[in-house]
Amino acid sequence: MGELRSIQSAIFLEIKNKIPENLSFVHEIAELLGLSYDSAYRRIRCEKIVSLEELYKLSTHFGISIDSYFEVKSGKITFDNITVDPNTSSIIDWLQKIYNDISSITSAPDKSMIYAAKDAPFFHFFQIPEIAAFKVFFWEKTLFQFPGYQNKKFSLDEYDDGIQKIGQKILIASTKIPTIEIWNEDTFAIFLRQIEYYWVSGLFKKEGDISIICEQLENWIRHVQFQAEHGFKFLYGHEAIGVADSFQLYENEVVLNDNTILVQIGGHMVTYLTYNVVSLLVTQDQAFCSTIENHMRGLIKKSTLISSSAAKERNRFFNKLIKQVRQFRSRIEMNIE
Repeated sequence: MGELRSIQSAIFLEIKNKIPENLSFVHEIAELLGLSYDSAYRRIRCEKIVSLEELYKLSTHFGISIDSYFEVKSGKITFDNITVDPNTSSIIDWLQKIYNDISSITSAPDKSMIYAAKDAPFFHFFQIPEIAAFKVFFWEKTLFQFPGYQNKKFSLDEYDDGIQKIGQKILIASTKIPTIEIWNEDTFAIFLRQIEYYWVSGLFKKEGDISIICEQLENWIRHVQFQAEHGFKFLYGHEAIGVADSFQLYENEVVLNDNTILVQIGGHMVTYLTYNVVSLLVTQDQAFCSTIENHMRGLIKKSTLISSSAAKERNRFFNKLIKQVRQFRSRIEMNIE
């Protein structure tokens, strides 16, 4: 019986982490199971074991993999899907789902994140609106192929302020999570290739916009560098205030990253697998998450720390990125002239 109570406690902890902080945990459980608050509390405190019917309702409603708790070796893993359907949803809808997830993480007293970045973690883009504007348009037109975007060209003047607002909320929430990020040179080069593709394809409505983006790219890179130097994240243009050593940045030169994200909340883990560049598959299967954690820790051992006191390696890494931007900008501006 003690083992069942332990499993039940872990299940309710997972559910609590899934519920937005503005909602009442006990109310959500009571309403779903058709119970009084007192009966819901008794189950949450594991004074009463949940029935099979109640377990079924909880697992299906909150998307919980029961296999992992009972150590059932089915070989199957349950994933939640966070993506954009261009016919039924918008980028703002997608960002709101991500914000709901990240808010539940930030509300936990004990949390951390490891991000193996194939390209720059997307919440960094919202530090500077011009950078976010290009990335969002690229997602809408090239990745998701939104209706009406087939002949549309990019313009900074047409960036939706609502997207920037929800993006900033995600960014602010992310600064509150102690994070390890693993980058390599290609992490940034992908972004430059996307800009060049749009330039060569004539997808900039105004020539001046590409010069503005290149200028802001330098500012953006330097801000990531400043955050790495301080060892914590803070907003662009704001005072550098944060928790020491809450941001660790590594450079990996031997393994191509894949945008996998591992989040730890207390003793519980969540894995986010990226597909189609920005869509996410999310699982809380603990056996699977442990495999990902072992891979991540091994990746860190093969990487070089370039944050906090590692000034020489940090400067070398970011100066190389700045050089790439300046060479790209020079090439583009020669064509403009």
